[in-house]
This record gives sequence, structure tokens and C-alpha cells, in this order.
Amino acid sequence: MAETEQQSGSTPEDEAPKVTTGDTFMVPKKEISMVPDMGKWKRSQAYADYMGFILTLNEGVKGKKLTCEYKVSETVEKLLDLLGTLDQWINETPPVDQPSRFGNKAYRTWYAKLDQEAEALVSAVLPADRSAAAPEIAVYLKESVGNATRIDYGTGHEAAFAAFLCCLCKVGALRVDDQLAIVFKIFNRYLSVMRKLQRTYRMEPAGSQGVWGLDDFQFLPFIWGSSQFVDHPTLEPRHFLDERVVNEHHQDYMFLDCIKFINEMKTGPFAEHSNQLWNISAVPSWSKVNQGLIRMYKAECLEKFPVIQHFKFGSLLSIQPMKP
Repeated sequence: MAETEQQSGSTPEDEAPKVTTGDTFMVPKKEISMVPDMGKWKRSQAYADYMGFILTLNEGVKGKKLTCEYKVSETVEKLLDLLGTLDQWINETPPVDQPSRFGNKAYRTWYAKLDQEAEALVSAVLPADRSAAAPEIAVYLKESVGNATRIDYGTGHEAAFAAFLCCLCKVGALRVDDQLAIVFKIFNRYLSVMRKLQRTYRMEPAGSQGVWGLDDFQFLPFIWGSSQFVDHPTLEPRHFLDERVVNEHHQDYMFLDCIKFINEMKTGPFAEHSNQLWNISAVPSWSKVNQGLIRMYKAECLEKFPVIQHFKFGSLLSIQPMKP
């Protein structure tokens, strides 16, 4: 179980009171410029807070379906509106005709709109007395949708969205009883917008390990999705290779929805195009899958310099060493 992995970081419970009105926010910036800086990241308050946030949500969704009952707060509704706006902008920005199949340049037009509007979008989500945090938090939103120069998307961008949500918890906009909605509503909606971006603009996978990576674009929905299956009475890891199971249950389980997307996007034997996932199907229990994926996430994403060199640190996610 993931409790053993729990970091001494912040969980949504202890996040709200941390930020007082007198706090000064700052525009986050990069701090990890060389491989030796990675130690600074792993010892930082940001790492403890980020990992604590991921694991708290991992516990929160354990054994629960996407379709279960949970509270949807006003802030959650506002975040869904924000993601709906990003989705609508894709409709308004069709791909352009260009010689290369990948990396459609219309993505840059779409991104420029977000770049311009991000602060206003975030302000609309924040409580009035937290509006000063908008410039800091908006940076994570802009970092979470891919790179406009390379027209690529990967787990570092996904991490920026989790950081965005973590910051919203730290300023008290999202609360502890929003946990299920954070994963099942907000993150799930974010995933659908990212998939639409990837498909519409034929985005390249950022730093993809090809067949040896877990997935070209995402990682977190596999962690939280495997937690949803813990102690499931009938569905075992081996069942996600069965397309009938995927089609029948993908609306209830994030993990299966990811598999469904892979099946739609890739051709050929699953064992060849998604070897790591195929290996996971042989693991006997979902709790073992969940633990293994958390370890793999730390090793393959959070401890990899090419991913973390782009991460930005401010007052909410601080590069300062973790408080003992």
C-alpha cells in the first residue's frame, strides 16, 4: 500500500492554513540547471509537497470508481470552466496545412492565447483575498499544456498541472473534501483536453523513451488509476489487455481509459508498442502495480534531469530544503 511511500510533505489537510494573507508570492523560476542540482530538488520543500500531494490523492481514490458520488465545489466548477475554455480554443484554432505531419504550427497560435489569458483565467478561480497568487500559479498552468517551441508534450508538462493543483490547495482554493473531484473531475477533464491537443496538432512526445517508456505522454493517471482498482473483486491487472474489459469499464476507471486511448492511437501487438504496460499486466495484484508505479514515477520522471530542469519554483513550491 502507498502509505509506506508517504513523504513528510503537505497533504491538502495541512495546506490551507499555510499561506497567510501577508505572504509574498513570486513568479516561479527554474533552479535546476545542472545534473548536480538534482540533490537540491530531492531535498526541497517542493519535492516533499508535490510527492505528498500525489500520494494523498492516491490514497483518496483507492477502490473508488470515476462514477461514484462526491462533492463538487464552486472552485472545481470554475476549474472545469477554465479547461472548457482551453478546449473551445482548440475548436477555434484548426490545424494548418504544412509539409510535416507532426507538430502542427497552429498549436503555437493556440498556446499564444493561453499565454496571454492565463493570469486572468487563474484569477477567476481564486478567492478574492488570494488574487495576488494568480501570477505565480498561472505559470504552472502555462507549463502544463506542452512546449510551444518544440510542439511536444510529456510527463514534465503533466507534473506542472499537478503542481498547479497543489498550489491551488496551498492557497486554500481547493480543500481536503475536493480530493475525489481533483482526480475524477479536474484531472480527468485535463486529460481529455491534452488528448485533443495531442491529436489535433500531432504533438511529439517530449523525451519519450519509445517502447521502453510507460506511455508517450502521461504517467499520473496510471498511478491513480491503479489505486482505483485496489481490492477489486474481479478485475485483475491481466484483464486490461482484454479489449472487451476496456470498452466495458473505461468510464469507471482512469487506467482503462488510458489503455483505450493507446489502443486507438497505436497499431500492432500491444506487447510491442507498449512493452512496459504489457509487463505490468503480469503483476499479480493492483496494490503491487500501484506501489511499483509510484517507484517508477520517482525514478523515471522526478529523478530525471531532462524532466526536472524545466520545473519552476516559487513561494508555494519552494526550492528551499524541506523543513525537518
